[in-house]
Amino acid sequence: MTFRLASYGVCIVNDEVLLTRWVSPHDDVTHWTLPGGGVDPYEDPFDAVIREVAEETGYEAVVERLLGVDSRVIPAAERVERTTDHQNVGVFYRIRITGGTLRPEPGGDTTEPCWTPLSEVPHRPRSSLVDIGITLALTLPPTGHVPPVPITGLLRH
Repeated sequence: MTFRLASYGVCIVNDEVLLTRWVSPHDDVTHWTLPGGGVDPYEDPFDAVIREVAEETGYEAVVERLLGVDSRVIPAAERVERTTDHQNVGVFYRIRITGGTLRPEPGGDTTEPCWTPLSEVPHRPRSSLVDIGITLALTLPPTGHVPPVPITGLLRH
């Protein structure tokens, strides 16, 4: 099994959420996701989310609070590589934009950062991380945990 620790930023302003479009390096598959990504060796997840938001959106941000942690296993049969199961542990933070200019990630695998009305999110192909992050931000569960999101329809791993 492979493993990844990642940090994600959830920014909701005026009923819009900040999303980026992820583009698969293996094919033309795309879906919407939260700004964020892998925590580098020796990096704190708190610092990683600030770095990832800047890389993927051009925005400067600050962390307002920890929202929660999600752990999910993606079976090998559902992965592009189909080689082994994969566990992703995501740390979700509520962030606030403090500066910068919205722009795509230069040379990265995310494009089209945009503000998306919350009412439009259910109609977009998206990572389950989007639903988890929005649910954490809107409900603030005391445990920092929400039930797993079933991967069906427009939802992806």
